[in-house]
Amino acid sequence: MERKERIEALRIAMGSRVVVLDGAMGTMIQKHGLEEEDYRGDRFADWEHPVKGNNELLSITRPDIIREIHLEYYRAGSDMVETNTFGATVIAQSDYKMEALVDEMNMASAKVAREAAEAMMQEEPGRICWVAGALGPTPKTASLSPDVNDPGFRAISFDQLAKAYLQQARQLWLGGVDVLLVETIFDTLNAKAALYAIQVLRDETGEDIPIMVSGTITDASGRTLSGQTVEAFLNSVSHADLLSIGLNCALGATDMLPYIEELSGKAPMFVTAYPNAGLPNAFGQYDQEPETMAGLMHPFMDRKLVNLVGGCCGSTPDHIRAIAAMAKQAQVREVPQLDIEQ
Repeated sequence: MERKERIEALRIAMGSRVVVLDGAMGTMIQKHGLEEEDYRGDRFADWEHPVKGNNELLSITRPDIIREIHLEYYRAGSDMVETNTFGATVIAQSDYKMEALVDEMNMASAKVAREAAEAMMQEEPGRICWVAGALGPTPKTASLSPDVNDPGFRAISFDQLAKAYLQQARQLWLGGVDVLLVETIFDTLNAKAALYAIQVLRDETGEDIPIMVSGTITDASGRTLSGQTVEAFLNSVSHADLLSIGLNCALGATDMLPYIEELSGKAPMFVTAYPNAGLPNAFGQYDQEPETMAGLMHPFMDRKLVNLVGGCCGSTPDHIRAIAAMAKQAQVREVPQLDIEQ
């Protein structure tokens, strides 16, 4: 099946049933107990900087692990998996002195995810498996100063972010992803840089590149880190031609529910939700069991608030399996026809 056909099929699917995204990549990588030498492989054995924890590098040095994680999620019921590229920008990779590898990381990650999708579709003829190219928020914010003594200082500019996102998006698209997912957005200005970059890529290629955007409500204030409410966040990115908008990370399902309910009533596009498996314990671990998480996500589907569901930090294929079983019985959210005053 060609990409254009897959994209059209995705639009139809999200309008007719609750589509299932995968769960956490980092959680699954941690289960392998990888050490420094596993990340390095032979190629980077003499790299001058520590690289343990650079999960995106594993798409180059241990693609077998990343491929198997994708397949585990597909077999658990995910319709779509995300590429292993959350931190695959020159901005994030500067922590490891691996900026020069960003093109290769994104291309390798897109290809390994695409390989897993094709393998799954061969295993189950008639099934469509989609791949989302993940664009993370980067470790820097364009709206806030990292220095409390210099509130006007910015560690990065809009142009720098846009350039980094364009580099990443281009390789993901060339590598065969079906959509680009701008996720875990805590600063809307960062998201706008990503959206600008994707529009540049659309103009370059002349192709229909679907965009999914997922923000993060950081605490009980109901705002992003840069201070926006859910409605303000929606209005700030609605200028882009979006396939979907939603929330992920930071919150468990219970705390995320009221914000998804608000988005569901106001967003003139599909709505997505992939919360954490609860909140971390004192050791930073996530204890929420799969059946518990699925039960807490039942209201998202029972109230017809979402078009796509999945899991973020702490979620595993077992969590997705439980969520996918519920999604099969759910009625999908209908996109509201809103009267917008001109």
